[in-house]
Amino acid sequence: MSEKQESVVPVTDEVLIKRAKNGDNSAFEELMKKYEQKIYNLALRLTGNPDEAGDVLQETFLKAYHSLNKFKGEANFSTWLYRIALNIVLMKKRKEKGKVFESIDVPQFTAEGEMAKEIPDWSNNPEAEIENKEVKNILNNALASLPEEYRAVLILRDIQRLSNKEVSEILKISIPAVKSRLHRARLFLRNEVSKYFH
Repeated sequence: MSEKQESVVPVTDEVLIKRAKNGDNSAFEELMKKYEQKIYNLALRLTGNPDEAGDVLQETFLKAYHSLNKFKGEANFSTWLYRIALNIVLMKKRKEKGKVFESIDVPQFTAEGEMAKEIPDWSNNPEAEIENKEVKNILNNALASLPEEYRAVLILRDIQRLSNKEVSEILKISIPAVKSRLHRARLFLRNEVSKYFH
């Protein structure tokens, strides 16, 4: 005799949100479990500090819990959470004093006129055989030196693997602005990393 296997249908965010709005705390806990790693990873990339990332994670879910009735479902729940987390990080950053960044939008001028920044191609460099940990540190430092608006786009798009549309909704900017910032962020990152290989 073979036993029938029950197929478990995953509960959707919409169902969990509705239950949570009706006072079911276990439903909100399910939402937290589903998204806590993604929100923590985003916060860690934005802050560069595990303790701060943990604080951002807690604040994000606390704010989401208290604001849940304001969530209308016009965007994905994950998009809404990302936006809350990003706003918390940006508010914390505004309180910090004094980091000065050189704009990557400023063109380079020479005697011949305006020139595009030349970014060397180091992909086929035989001397580029170094340990992964070292490369990771270089990338993290380069990422940390990006201005906030570019770093957020790069993290959401390339690390969190969100679509241009989702990034646009989270940051409340147009899709062309997402593409433009992403392009500039990638060039900046590549330029910073290429300094190491020279």
